[in-house]
Amino acid sequence: MDGTDDYVLDEQVGFLMRRANQRHLAIFARSIPDLTPTQFAALARLCELERVSQNALGRATAMDAATIKGVVDRLRARGLVEVTPDEVDQRRVVLAPSEAGRALFRSLQARAASITAETLAPLSDGERETFLSLLRRLV
Repeated sequence: MDGTDDYVLDEQVGFLMRRANQRHLAIFARSIPDLTPTQFAALARLCELERVSQNALGRATAMDAATIKGVVDRLRARGLVEVTPDEVDQRRVVLAPSEAGRALFRSLQARAASITAETLAPLSDGERETFLSLLRRLV
């Protein structure tokens, strides 16, 4: 015996979370094929905040500096985000959703909510509330 008998991969939190995330990402890709989940999250948060630095948007979406830069670059290339120099610090830029970005987000809100609903569909209403509450405690 080498101790591996006690370890069952299918019962490990990381493995289960990754499998659940893979399922969610497949639902997302089928429902919103033109944006990645990180692009959608950045656009959603930007529409909520209206004007924010790239660094602050990264923090608000739990993305590191390199990731948010790539996400913003792709959204800018599609005309969904506008960039202006910061009025106080010219080295920084301020991001804002373009009209096209706002319109796209508005058009996708209901679909995004249905993605969450489909992801959580195997759970009862009470289980959904408990699950989301427990996830919030983990982050």
